[in-house]
Amino acid sequence: MSPFPPKLPPTSIHPGTINRRDFLALGAITATASLLPGSAFASAGKAAPPSPATQQPGSFDYLFITDTHIQPELAAADGCALAFKKAASLHVDFAIQGGDHVFDALAVNRKRADSLFDLYAHTEQALGLKVHHTIGNHDHFGLFTSSGIEASAPGYGKQLFQERVGPTYYSFDHKGYHFVVLDTIQPTPDRSWEARIDDTQFAWLQTDLAKIPAGTPVIVTAHVPLASGIASYGPSNPRSAAVEAPSHPQMIVANANIVIDELQKHNTLAVFQGHTHVNEVVRFRGIPYITGGAVCGNWWHGTRFGIPEGFTVVSLRNGKLDWRYETYGFKSIDPQNT
Repeated sequence: MSPFPPKLPPTSIHPGTINRRDFLALGAITATASLLPGSAFASAGKAAPPSPATQQPGSFDYLFITDTHIQPELAAADGCALAFKKAASLHVDFAIQGGDHVFDALAVNRKRADSLFDLYAHTEQALGLKVHHTIGNHDHFGLFTSSGIEASAPGYGKQLFQERVGPTYYSFDHKGYHFVVLDTIQPTPDRSWEARIDDTQFAWLQTDLAKIPAGTPVIVTAHVPLASGIASYGPSNPRSAAVEAPSHPQMIVANANIVIDELQKHNTLAVFQGHTHVNEVVRFRGIPYITGGAVCGNWWHGTRFGIPEGFTVVSLRNGKLDWRYETYGFKSIDPQNT
């Protein structure tokens, strides 16, 4: 009997099985555009404790759910509830939320920001799972001057997320696999942000990965992609104001190269990413960089580059990784499909 799930339902998009060891000899990039009650975290910036001995990797499924962009408008809460209801029907061990929980904490006052996080927390309970969270750009409070929030205000920047959700980067272990969640959003002095791994976090990452037994399978989550092909099929001017701030890199992590080089030193099975709202995989030097389609699709306005609203189911079987994209039947009340 196959250890992988049976034939997928019609709403599934299935790109194939990945074994890190099978790709170590590859050197070229290939890109294919296919197509929660409670949370448990380590302390902020704290690595999971090292295992006393190498544990044989087990078999289980988990969910990668990203870019929910919950809000009272556009039936977004109903859409999230519909997605979470389908996700809860699957037999998984936990979920990782890939960032942008709410829309939008960047440019609103504290009352609105609190109400958005309240709405998300209430809706997430439908998952009935342990959820690990990733901070996204829209989860930062008051960064934009249009919010009317002073930089000295309580909760500013990452603080509200840390208070309401948890640390912005951390690691944990589960059944012989080592999971790393990164913070790819760094506020800038001009009240904006850029996609980058800061020096303190990178030093933590090196220390964290150095502690795990050699050969331990590693799975990384980042909101902004470390590698993506979106520049080849996205807007004609990827640095336009609609996609990326003129003075700050926001579509790809600016110093992704140093993170990728570090991951190459370990048995990294995959990197799961969000932010672009597309479902794609870029394979580089043996590691698949898997960008998950968004729960909200085109920001609750239908499809994004033809990709419907959905989430990713990850299957781990004795050190091998497989994934599929699940849609859930949401119908936008204001479709603006791309």
